[in-house]
Amino acid sequence: MVTKNNRWALFFSKRAKKDAKKISHAGLKKQLDKVLDQLEINPLQAPPSYEKLLGDLKGLYSRRINIQHRVVYAIDVATNVIKIYSMFGHYE
Repeated sequence: MVTKNNRWALFFSKRAKKDAKKISHAGLKKQLDKVLDQLEINPLQAPPSYEKLLGDLKGLYSRRINIQHRVVYAIDVATNVIKIYSMFGHYE
């Protein structure tokens, strides 16, 4: 699926939707928005850097919101879709 302006489509898990509220209450919405904007443009572009996760989280990627919180996501290149799994905490 190609989206407007060749951007990637973002889909949020139930947990990610709950995490969005926590991020907002923690005063990190602006930082989260920067990360999500970057993901929509190009999920594999650095900077800001991203990490390929290992072990049980193999196949997922993460980007920092701040030192404590990460956006954890998967990339579906065939459909230009990014699924956001979590946005609060550190790989929990």
